[in-house]
Amino acid sequence: MGIVINVRTVHTAGLDDDELRQIRTLLDEAFEGSFTAADWDHTLGGMHAVVHEDGSIVAHGAVVQRRLIHRGRAIRTGYVEGVAVRADRRRQGYAAAVMNELERIIRTAYRLGALSASDRAVGFYLARQWRAWKGPTSVLAPSGITRTPEDDGSTFVLFTDSEVRPEVTDALICDWREGDVW
Repeated sequence: MGIVINVRTVHTAGLDDDELRQIRTLLDEAFEGSFTAADWDHTLGGMHAVVHEDGSIVAHGAVVQRRLIHRGRAIRTGYVEGVAVRADRRRQGYAAAVMNELERIIRTAYRLGALSASDRAVGFYLARQWRAWKGPTSVLAPSGITRTPEDDGSTFVLFTDSEVRPEVTDALICDWREGDVW
């Protein structure tokens, strides 16, 4: 029988300073120092799925609200950020447990789920029924709609609403934010 993984779901406002520090440290380690201050900012302000063991946070993910634009329609989207598992807990179901909670939130509160996946995580998300966005990506920047070709192929969506089924070969536009826009 597998291990039981208890996931706590909490809004950013419900996390204390120590938990926020632990999450930031986990993300810094998991992303090998490439998790920027802007990436951290993108992770805050939404719902977090957190796994604690013996007083330490060993797994984390967050979902924040964003607006994606498809064919001129703004879609309320649950955007996944900051998914990480401590190195000694990887490949034991922690990421799946975190994503189960984040996907539950997305399915009940948003019309669409979205995320930007690293190359090594693509298979994980595809196995969970996320779909690769095959069309061109752009951002609604302060200067107007700007193509983001560097993000083509790394964006994935999760359909949650039978009325919102964008064609994955169309153009997709995200709302503006500092740092990595996708």
